[in-house]
Amino acid sequence: MQQRNSHQHRVVVIGAGYTGAVAAGRLARRLRSEDVSITLVNAEPDFVERVRMHQLAVGQDLRPRPFREMFAGTGVRLKLAKVTGVDVDRGTVSVTDANGAGEPEDLEYDTLVYALGSAWNTQGVPGTAEHAHEIAGRDGALRLRDRLAALAPGSPVTVVGGGLTGVEAATELAETRPDLAVSLVARGQLGDWLSPKGARHLRKVFTGLRITAHEHTTVTAVHADRVTTTEGDIPAAITIWTTGFAVHPLARATTLTTGDTGQIVVDATMRSTSHPDVYAIGDAALVAGPGDKPLRMSCASGVPTAWQAADAIAARLTDTKLPTISARYFNQCISLGRKEGLIQYVTADDRSVNAALTGRPAALYKELVCKAAAWGVANPTMGLPTRRRRVTAEGARASVTAA
Repeated sequence: MQQRNSHQHRVVVIGAGYTGAVAAGRLARRLRSEDVSITLVNAEPDFVERVRMHQLAVGQDLRPRPFREMFAGTGVRLKLAKVTGVDVDRGTVSVTDANGAGEPEDLEYDTLVYALGSAWNTQGVPGTAEHAHEIAGRDGALRLRDRLAALAPGSPVTVVGGGLTGVEAATELAETRPDLAVSLVARGQLGDWLSPKGARHLRKVFTGLRITAHEHTTVTAVHADRVTTTEGDIPAAITIWTTGFAVHPLARATTLTTGDTGQIVVDATMRSTSHPDVYAIGDAALVAGPGDKPLRMSCASGVPTAWQAADAIAARLTDTKLPTISARYFNQCISLGRKEGLIQYVTADDRSVNAALTGRPAALYKELVCKAAAWGVANPTMGLPTRRRRVTAEGARASVTAA
């Protein structure tokens, strides 16, 4: 495949969550604007702190982080638009105006960074899409916020999903609205992925917040006023669905090689194994971690993939040494309301070890992690080498051909 423009190398980044925003900023720091144009495409004008959506849903206000302020002076061009398609054989991204107005437009690229991420996963359970609420994005969190604000005291709220998102949502809600009857439905035992110390602390917090845990229970249907489970019906004026994430379906509609989950198959540099001018990062990428286990969808594993992709793109374009970043896990940071937290230490391949930080210190630690992640996005070119390298002709050719 030949480069489609002999002047500026056109990099298009689609999706401006944690990974897309970080990748765009890091590329701007590595490369000269005379040689490379960087376009960041996103439907929303502000950065969304996805790890705080449970806080937004219960009525807390989050600090606005406009992209135009964040990327001012960096050379990154912000394109407010919704991505409707990608033609990886033609090298184009189809977009429409974020508000649904205007004519469709095709953006040409020489290198594409695919960072569209993921959304909630209904798991195909009947009634979920019609009756349940999700907190995987800001729109869903705001809809839930309005519903919760109108809920009468004593009303039952059921959180479905016993993973990190479900636990954080249930505890945040129970702490903020002690007048509600909050319950959580888990397929296994509460906190069964944690160390014994971590699981004991989680159960202690649930007891203190009067959250009812329905363990070893599977939801088979969602209704307007209840959920049906393998153990019977559970009342639910509001159902919050947190049973994992599903990747954006767009990749499967292309000729990119994808896995069973719809994630794009990439090599160690986050480069598509089928299309060398495409890189996938974050939830969109099927990345082999320690022990060849796929990295789970999370901010903790996603940001290093953004670093790797940006550095690999810059290295190939400038014909310099190709760096590699080892993606591994260190801990799972869990907020349990504003006053309690749980930091579960894990092995490199994400298995819990018999060590955990709990209580107020863990809550402060988690808050620090969230602030650091947001700072990294809001200051995309800070903390990196100031030298911007020149793109070479050989590097530009190598960037769009297989190694």
